[in-house]
Amino acid sequence: MASSVATPSSPWAPSPAPQGDDLRGSTIAFSPFDFFLFGLMLLASAIIGVYFAFFAKQKQNTTQEYLMGGKTMGLFPVTMSLIASWVSGITLLGMPAEVYTYGTQYWIGIIGLIFSTMVTGIFFLPVIHKLQLTTSYEYLALRFGQKVRFLGSFLFIISHLLYIPIVIYLPALAFSQVTGVSLHLITPVVCLVCIFYTSLGGLKAVVWTDALQMVMMFGSMAVVVVAGTISVGGLQTVWERSEKSNRIEFFNLDIDPTVRHTLWNVIFGFFFMWTTSLAANQGMVQRFLAMKTIQMCYRMLIMHWIGVATIFSLSCYSGLLIYATYQDCDLISSKRVNAPDQVLPYYVMDVTGYLKGLPGLFMAGVTSAALSTMSTGLNAMSGVIFEDFILPLMKVKPSEERASFLMKIICAILGVFCVAMVFIIEKLGAVIQLSASFSGITSGPLLALFSLGMFFPWTNTKGTLAGGIFGLIAMGWLVFSSQYRLSSGRVKLPVKPMSTLGCPVFDNFTTNPEGHSSLQLSSAATFLEEEADEPWFVHRISYTLYSFLGFVLSMIVGLAVSWFTRSAEKSQAVHPDLLTPLIRRYYGMDKPTEKTEESPESTPLNKTEDCVYAHEKTEVISDIEVSKNGNFIHSTEIIRLTKEEER
Repeated sequence: MASSVATPSSPWAPSPAPQGDDLRGSTIAFSPFDFFLFGLMLLASAIIGVYFAFFAKQKQNTTQEYLMGGKTMGLFPVTMSLIASWVSGITLLGMPAEVYTYGTQYWIGIIGLIFSTMVTGIFFLPVIHKLQLTTSYEYLALRFGQKVRFLGSFLFIISHLLYIPIVIYLPALAFSQVTGVSLHLITPVVCLVCIFYTSLGGLKAVVWTDALQMVMMFGSMAVVVVAGTISVGGLQTVWERSEKSNRIEFFNLDIDPTVRHTLWNVIFGFFFMWTTSLAANQGMVQRFLAMKTIQMCYRMLIMHWIGVATIFSLSCYSGLLIYATYQDCDLISSKRVNAPDQVLPYYVMDVTGYLKGLPGLFMAGVTSAALSTMSTGLNAMSGVIFEDFILPLMKVKPSEERASFLMKIICAILGVFCVAMVFIIEKLGAVIQLSASFSGITSGPLLALFSLGMFFPWTNTKGTLAGGIFGLIAMGWLVFSSQYRLSSGRVKLPVKPMSTLGCPVFDNFTTNPEGHSSLQLSSAATFLEEEADEPWFVHRISYTLYSFLGFVLSMIVGLAVSWFTRSAEKSQAVHPDLLTPLIRRYYGMDKPTEKTEESPESTPLNKTEDCVYAHEKTEVISDIEVSKNGNFIHSTEIIRLTKEEER
């Protein structure tokens, strides 16, 4: 395959500009071997689903097997799946575009992940793992009642239904542009494979395909980075060229919350966003509950941070690498790509395309990132919808086999819906940019629901509902109104310098007297930008702080309403297992007490299949109910008080 590959003597020499809307020029092509590698990844994923559905010793015909993998999976595959759940096509395509366009301040966000990992392990994980719930939102039912549980589940489902189509769309678009295969063809094919193995194979299929796909993601990114660094002349060359263009920026200490990225808002904002993902997201919590002991969960958290930090750093460094390669001929200004999200696929095809099979391996890795996120979301949402919305409405509790079958049907329906959403997103480009900040609408209020329950024994249903709903409405207004202003065309983006002095002369772009591009960018990876006319202050707040703002607003309203409607009797009825260990020690609830049926604090709170629904439908039942395996579960006194609060 002929290619004008950049060499150490001329590492930034660009290839001729591509024609049309795809990335395929006269020197860029996807070989049959590349298609073979891409198809092999899809085939391997499907085979894993078939194996766990039909040939594994333990079939996926119970809710325990379908959602938790029977708690028999090893630490390594589940950890790889946890990492893959976080990494998406937006990560692999958006982060290089972010650093290429705006610099490295975003990179410092991995420090926020350190803090969120510590907080999750110390405060949230001990509570969730001890209760052994089917969904993380069952905690909200035990603590506050069904209304709060529905609110938490609703926030989770809405955020994923809007996020997953974006995750699918970006890699599919990149694949379409480097291969010429229609987006309308590749999207259903790839998604149907994901729906197939997720709905049939359950969590075990999701975990093992995630592990396979994670290896492909790491492998493809590592090869691209190493080959590209050698091609451009080494790490020193990359660093010097990036530093000369002011892209190396880690310690912007500006305390102005309207600055897009600073040291403070990146660390602080990402801390709240990632804490929500680790502590309150069903997809993540599901993997913690798949571990037999909490010590395994702690090891998994540490390995998760290492894995995420590695792929995060590889993605950000590749942005510097791309700039160092094309420092004298900006890819966007020269019309080689149509948006920043496309710079990495173009780079792979142009600079490392001479390595046989690497483009196919790379696109398989990027698509794998999307599939892992989609499969995790579908599996988690099917469990949440069944356990939190359908099961409470059923008069007769279904058998385990029937429940597993219903969740498979739900999973398939959700998958088809997400595929359909991709075609809507294709027509509404603004929705892509909106969805990049949409997590800020739901993540803050969702984290607040769990925090109000675990850290404050005196909070009640009224306060928690008020706080969650207020935070959702307030952040929804802020994000939508800010996005509306961004679409007005009055936005001036603070991009880093981009030169076009080394480009051949084309008619389809212009440069200013300094040789820099006069093109204004718009992309899903750019998130929120500042407007030139400086509108109202709240509309200029950095998108990184959205999760924090939603959390603070929900907490303030939740605590205030709970305080004015508090009841000492109800506060005392909160079971210690529903509070984080620090709060239990503060209130002296960890002291050993004599086990009596009259004291709810004396028995461990352990959720079983019938505990929530049986208590809500029965007026007169025994004080303490015992599950089939002999474990005590929560007392009816707590449920009765919760129901009184709801009235």
